[in-house]
Amino acid sequence: MNLRQLLFRLPHYLGASGSPRRLWWSPSFDTIFSVGSWRGQSSKSPAHWKQVVSEAEKIVGYPTSFMSLRCLLSDELSNIAMQVRKLVGTQHPLLTTARELVYDSQNSLQLRGLVVLLISKAAGPSSGNASCQNYDMVSGIYSCQRSLAEITELIHTALLVHRGIVNLNELQSSDGPLKDMQFGNKIAILSGDFLLANACNGLALLQNTKVVELLASALMDLVQGVYHENSTSAKENYITDDIGISTWKEQTFLSHGALLAKSCQAAMELAKHDAEVQNMAFQYGKHMAMSHKINSDLQPFTKEKTSDSMTFNLNSAPVVLHQEFLGRDLWIKQIREAQEKGRLDYGKLRERIKAGKGVTSAIDLCRYHGNKALEALESFPPSEARSALENIVFAVTRFS
Repeated sequence: MNLRQLLFRLPHYLGASGSPRRLWWSPSFDTIFSVGSWRGQSSKSPAHWKQVVSEAEKIVGYPTSFMSLRCLLSDELSNIAMQVRKLVGTQHPLLTTARELVYDSQNSLQLRGLVVLLISKAAGPSSGNASCQNYDMVSGIYSCQRSLAEITELIHTALLVHRGIVNLNELQSSDGPLKDMQFGNKIAILSGDFLLANACNGLALLQNTKVVELLASALMDLVQGVYHENSTSAKENYITDDIGISTWKEQTFLSHGALLAKSCQAAMELAKHDAEVQNMAFQYGKHMAMSHKINSDLQPFTKEKTSDSMTFNLNSAPVVLHQEFLGRDLWIKQIREAQEKGRLDYGKLRERIKAGKGVTSAIDLCRYHGNKALEALESFPPSEARSALENIVFAVTRFS
């Protein structure tokens, strides 16, 4: 299967489920409890995530929220946006995705492109290869690396759009008319395919076969990861499959870490860095993405003010770890005890999970991956860009 065929088969894989599952890749279960001291210096890291992102964007030259603006302002996507307006008043999840893309209050949707730009600047030009001297460089970043950052964001955005495809076989009366869901699905597939087509074209323009291979393998990983997520989705009565820690490791790296890790490696390839530098960039992207995902999974359990009605994913990191500690039978018992008239009382179940070891172990796991990301950065020379990458790790591993 070539890259273009892979890109356009993604809706088939992604459309089989409703809400995306959230699993997390981890080291062996025993290593969770031997993380060692946390290396992050909270006194040196900015207090707020928005401040971290803002400072990092100044280093790379311009806000990453404008990176894919050329694509988003094209005539084709403008026509799609006009069609999306017809979904206003319906409950199709594409509206939520579109709203989050426009009002990115958490400054996290452009994170992947920002990291690619920062690690490109942190590594700098390759001293052993003069062929890169012909490339345009702005703010210490090659133009081809900026293009790669845009491509990474286009792929990620397309996946977000495609994940909003509704499984029509599981619709309920409360979801609204069938025709609205069908129309929303068509728009989600069309707009996601458009973004993927632009990403495919951008990759070809880079004229680097290894970079194309890296991004194509990342897409393969994503497809495989999402497929396995769908196969382990919640069944009746909110009972999820017992995926086990080893399966959990594999699935979550594929669906959440591969794109950023391989994009960071590709950025080093574009600057003609050697295999060792490429591997360190891969390791940073992989472990930083894992820390960021675990941080997201932990939010319903660590926020000071959480509504009892706030839902959370039953395959998120703290829940999977809680289930592993508790055992399958006791976990099913807790699920059943938290149900009232067929509906799950997430507030009651949240308190049960917080009383166990799952949340604290997930925090340790988040910091474990943060340490691994910081270790990878030690091979890069000290610079503003490296400090910004460190600050991103500090920000996603703080829980107080």
